[in-house]
Amino acid sequence: MRAAVLLVGLAAWLAGCKEETAGFNRETLMNPAGEAFKQTAPERFRVRFETSVGDFTVEVERALAPTGADRFYNLVRNGFYHDQRFFRVVPGFVVQWGIHGDPAISARWEGTGIADEPVRGSNQRGILCFAAASAPNSRTTQVFISLKDNAYLDGYGFAPFGRVTEGIETVDKLNGEYGEAPSKKQNLIQQQGNRYLQEQFPALDYIKATKLLD
Repeated sequence: MRAAVLLVGLAAWLAGCKEETAGFNRETLMNPAGEAFKQTAPERFRVRFETSVGDFTVEVERALAPTGADRFYNLVRNGFYHDQRFFRVVPGFVVQWGIHGDPAISARWEGTGIADEPVRGSNQRGILCFAAASAPNSRTTQVFISLKDNAYLDGYGFAPFGRVTEGIETVDKLNGEYGEAPSKKQNLIQQQGNRYLQEQFPALDYIKATKLLD
């Protein structure tokens, strides 16, 4: 009996470790206005993305776009990007992600745009930047990496805040067979989350986990 109790306790401990490793707290993510998303980012920090095709690392320089860097830092540290699909992969252009797989969480983040910032860098290959609509202050949770030099985006107000420092070859390998098609269905992605993407675009690559390195 004692052995059985020990085994049950071990199983519970392992389950708890798995949840901690996932870094995903649904209650926290359902509250974009909470203190968890108001932290100031370090002046420089790195994030490792573990994906379905390998890992890559980005380095963020807060001075380039402080507001964007702070938003990204808080999204990462709270596990927002875990288990998300790269829903826009256009070879020779960009890789984009940032719509949560849980529609209820996505709904909470609508309308949480952060203030626009001056463009202090340039959208070259490997640069990380927030996606935005044509409306002012529309950056929320979606980000993209340029797969080539996209300096013309500078003139549209896309303010870089980081770059890929390791694993750009991994970013290049992300599945681009669907091109812009999933991106054109963003309303459905918002409404149905990962279920929709898995049904309609099953071969999309995805983020397994993210980790702050420093």
